[in-house]
Amino acid sequence: MITPTHYLLLSMALFTIGLAGVMTRRNIIIVFMSIELMLNAVNINLVAYSAQVQNLVGQVFAIFVIAVAAAEAAVGLGILLAFYRNKETVNIDEINLMKW
Repeated sequence: MITPTHYLLLSMALFTIGLAGVMTRRNIIIVFMSIELMLNAVNINLVAYSAQVQNLVGQVFAIFVIAVAAAEAAVGLGILLAFYRNKETVNIDEINLMKW
């Protein structure tokens, strides 16, 4: 039988993988995918706790997180596309050149 502990361990593993991806990678596309992975780990926690306490509030918050993640992806990819057109690279180290 799958208990909420199993969901929490899965969520912890996904969040850790996402955090490692954000901290170690230099490619902005991989960083965006890692952030999405972290948001999905939070969604797993919200839904697991929602099922445990028999309340739908966690599932509603998970839907809001999905909507925010979709907006973040759209805006982030738009900025990334503009950055790539200007600098022809998606390296995070080059982002500070957009300041001026």
